[in-house]
Amino acid sequence: MTDVSHNNPERLSRLKELFGTEVELVSEDGTAEFFYIKAEFKLGDVQYVALQSEAMRAEDEVELFRINLDSDEPHLETIEDDEEWESVSEAYDDLLFAGEERP
Repeated sequence: MTDVSHNNPERLSRLKELFGTEVELVSEDGTAEFFYIKAEFKLGDVQYVALQSEAMRAEDEVELFRINLDSDEPHLETIEDDEEWESVSEAYDDLLFAGEERP
């Protein structure tokens, strides 16, 4: 598990710089779907992204992924650990609702 529980999120824009406002993800069955990049942020030493498809927009939901930068091009990884996912979800909410008012 990655320890991200006691850190404040830091806004990033690496994926937007590389791909623009949308990324195309291909599922295991080969289906491609476009997702809007809602937010990129760093929590501790780990980078994350919140993505939203057109279908998710109606429910105001997002998918959260860890960004793996070990190669030339970033890869997205599913967050499997429940505690890490909770911390990342809270950090995303902090970015949305606290904005610049964070101490």
